[in-house]
Amino acid sequence: MALKFEIEYRNLSFLFKAGTSRGVLDNKNTWIIKAYDSINPAVFGYGEAGPLVGLSIDDVPDFQIKLEGELLKIKNCNLPTSESGVFELSKKVCDKMPSVRFGVETALLDLLHGGKRKHFENDFYSLGEPIQINGLVWMGSSDLMLERLVEKMEQGFRCIKIKIGAVAFDKEMELLEKARNRFPATQLELRVDANGAFSYDRAKEVLKKLRELEVHSIEQPIKAGQLDLIAKLCTETPVDIALDEELIGITSYDKKKALLAKVMPQYVILKPSLLGGFASTLEWIKIANSLEIGWWITSALESNIGLNAICQFASSLQVTLPQGLGTGSLYKNNIESPLKIEGDSIMYDKTLKWGV
Repeated sequence: MALKFEIEYRNLSFLFKAGTSRGVLDNKNTWIIKAYDSINPAVFGYGEAGPLVGLSIDDVPDFQIKLEGELLKIKNCNLPTSESGVFELSKKVCDKMPSVRFGVETALLDLLHGGKRKHFENDFYSLGEPIQINGLVWMGSSDLMLERLVEKMEQGFRCIKIKIGAVAFDKEMELLEKARNRFPATQLELRVDANGAFSYDRAKEVLKKLRELEVHSIEQPIKAGQLDLIAKLCTETPVDIALDEELIGITSYDKKKALLAKVMPQYVILKPSLLGGFASTLEWIKIANSLEIGWWITSALESNIGLNAICQFASSLQVTLPQGLGTGSLYKNNIESPLKIEGDSIMYDKTLKWGV
């Protein structure tokens, strides 16, 4: 079997302007990778490579040209016969192009399983087993954010993540107070995501306030790269801290282990397309488990192609915490798929079909 690849560019448009502390998002560029063999081109697997602007280490000029160059490295290779073989072949992709390695792994795993949009042995795909997910409230005015939070609760979500760090601190705390006054901790698990927005001193103030509001955790309270400061925060914090951006760009096993051993966060957030794919994410999980650090898996604004693979990956690991896998409903022009959100769960409904 000689592997061949095709690429299709897509621009995904948000249903609304999605605010973060790094700016407002209204679209996302992504590239769909089609993998097949020349002898039987009717069977093919799909993957996705879509770096996040300003965040992914492969958010580089001429991305498509670089993507094509990476695919040339494995063109005409034989399709591996196992998951581990796929991971090994995918290592030919430069580790500085994490979204490409994720896309290659995804496409080859799909092809390995017969081109049926299946990537792993998992109950999500095979049995329609749902995965509990958190709702996501993007930044906006306090009134709009509270309105969106209430909508999420009415939809059935019992774990909601709120983006903070872009507007006045007092306004954000006022929003969280309103949310907590309306929904006690027994009804609503609140997570917040700062995307590195705070200074160390401000973060200490924020953490104290979050504790008063019974917030479950905060993602990346200070900017990545300040290891001594984040380690100190994790030691002193009254609220669990989850590392997110801190993990991006760390590719070797030894460096991953050194980072987590130094910082000892309460949780890590694992985004396979930012971390270099599933094999790399499994390394993070192995290290986190050895250090008794919690984790959950989050999508990174992929289309339904990438999201489907990440959901199956999470299911194969038999996750129990609410995962961050609800981003497929953000787009006007996503690829139609069997993915469906009901209440606070995402599921694979085989009565629904994949779009073109």
